[in-house]
Amino acid sequence: MLAAERREKITEFLYRYGSVQVEELAQELGVSTMTIRRDLLKLQEDGKIERCHGGAVAKQEVTYMDKQTSHCEEKAAIAEKCAEYVVSGNTVFLDAGTTTYEIARKIMDIPDILVVTNDLEIAQLLKNSPVELFVCGGHVQKATGSMFGHYATEMLKDFKFDVGFFGAASINDEFEVMTPTVDKMWLKRETPKQCRNAYLAVDGSKFDRQAMAKINCLGDYTGVITEKKFSKDEQVYLNGMGAEIIEVSI
Repeated sequence: MLAAERREKITEFLYRYGSVQVEELAQELGVSTMTIRRDLLKLQEDGKIERCHGGAVAKQEVTYMDKQTSHCEEKAAIAEKCAEYVVSGNTVFLDAGTTTYEIARKIMDIPDILVVTNDLEIAQLLKNSPVELFVCGGHVQKATGSMFGHYATEMLKDFKFDVGFFGAASINDEFEVMTPTVDKMWLKRETPKQCRNAYLAVDGSKFDRQAMAKINCLGDYTGVITEKKFSKDEQVYLNGMGAEIIEVSI
């Protein structure tokens, strides 16, 4: 196996399981622990992973620019569908993220709507639009442009929304929505409860990936808007948890 191929497999393991150990990787890939350590060092230098004692963990957050240039077609189709659930007069919450940024672009000309967001990039987009805009302040994660933490969560407690759109970093194989940033967990967990209708807007790349903190599960949303296609067994499992899948075509 070529080094590049091996490193790609290591990255896949990390996205799936969240963390890996050197010994386990060496056994799985049939190489020495020294080779694995060199691979991990190279992946860390490339900004793809973070080293930890005895192994590595998935990179905690992907930068806004990296997100914005990935899966663009899928995000555009998902945003188009999401826009169908917004009508004049609505109060809308837009979670931080590049998919929700695309949703903002699709709804910004709908008359008489109020948008609340914790995303600096979305706020910048909407500030010159007809949309009435409210920005939820708090700690700013500069790599992603999102605001979160105690103050952001407290500010949102008194809001009620007609509709909210949420993103996710990871959805594991039990269809639990995960985040690598613990402080984001509370805001992402509580705000959907304040929406008359709450939609999770995620492309297929977010599935089968593990992260550190659980937010909720797919059944906790009014609907999950995605282009991902599910197997019959997965559909049965999703039905059992009460998840409503709204599939978009690419």
